[in-house]
Amino acid sequence: MAAMRLAARMKDIGTETAFEAAARARELEATGRDVIHLEIGEPDFDTPENIRAAAKRALDEGWTHYGPTTGLPELREAIAADAGRRRGMTVDAANVVVTPGAKPIMFYALLALIDAGDEVIYPDPGFPIYESMTRYVAGSAKPIELREENGFRLDPDELRALVTDRTRLIIFNSPQNPTGSVLDGADLEAIAEIARERDLIVLADEIYGRILYEGEHVSIASLPGMAERTIILDGFSKTYAMTGWRLGYGILPPALITPFSRLITNSVSCTSSHSQLAAVEALTGDQSAVDAMVEEFRARRALIVEGLNAIPGFRCLQPSGAFYVFPNIAGTGLPAQDLADRLLQEGGVSVLAGTAFGRTGVDYLRISYANSRDNIRTALERIEAVVSTLPVGATA
Repeated sequence: MAAMRLAARMKDIGTETAFEAAARARELEATGRDVIHLEIGEPDFDTPENIRAAAKRALDEGWTHYGPTTGLPELREAIAADAGRRRGMTVDAANVVVTPGAKPIMFYALLALIDAGDEVIYPDPGFPIYESMTRYVAGSAKPIELREENGFRLDPDELRALVTDRTRLIIFNSPQNPTGSVLDGADLEAIAEIARERDLIVLADEIYGRILYEGEHVSIASLPGMAERTIILDGFSKTYAMTGWRLGYGILPPALITPFSRLITNSVSCTSSHSQLAAVEALTGDQSAVDAMVEEFRARRALIVEGLNAIPGFRCLQPSGAFYVFPNIAGTGLPAQDLADRLLQEGGVSVLAGTAFGRTGVDYLRISYANSRDNIRTALERIEAVVSTLPVGATA
């Protein structure tokens, strides 16, 4: 058989490097090596018992059939009420759509809004799917650099300078993956002003909104004139340790409900019904497990930031949210990918090169601290041991 010819658009689709790195780490483990996994953005906690019990009840009660395309009314109402409480805004359940995971919200937004050549501004470093999906739909992906000296927060003046007559969508993520940065009120006000002035849509990725160490989460959609031009992306994977359940949602401007509904119908039909009832319990039930998880992440954050800053050649800012650090490793003398490879092969520590999140990450690693404190301590010892073998002067 001749080589299969793929559609030309497939050359523009990327991947999520964390899964590839985890696969390489598992291959190394299969040879008998001990590997500490600090590459995957997944809470290492079990889904809380009350949520699991709700799913079991739903299965026993027969919630095993197709549900409404945009989600069960019970869950859409629970999401609207929760968003109203946490975001300080009025949300109509009719403007909520439920999807199998949060990534479809990104994809549907781009499919619904972006024509060939339309510009999408996205953060660099940032979640790689933003750029990948923009290119896949033939959009023009325009990165805005997040700089360490600005706490990895986007600069509103640079954002304004990037906007052209072809700009259609601004994507940002706060708390942010991979840096853990959080946009402050002034940042959000500035983005909102630009969006209103230039008639732009904003995709606000708020998936880490509950994993915040200082202050309260603020949604740009709560600012004047922004609800009608903001797509809020959120879900259950990070907050409730439900990554394998594949449950996400969007809070949309009314004009996007029908387009999203048609895209859901044409792609996945609907989201698992019993999982959605578990999600109702997640939002309306006991929240103590979430609070305990965030406090544990807070302790791990302190441990890993202090430990990395003690390693020659490393410089690490303290993140304000999510569960990642993004240390500068330029002082080691190695590009990020080379150091990540050595840490895995020589130290048995799996991390990601910053270049997995954009071109500006060449001097950075992304390290997830969604692992136990004991494993983090051991990983720090192993990282320091590998760095100590680098040529004299490389870490000066």
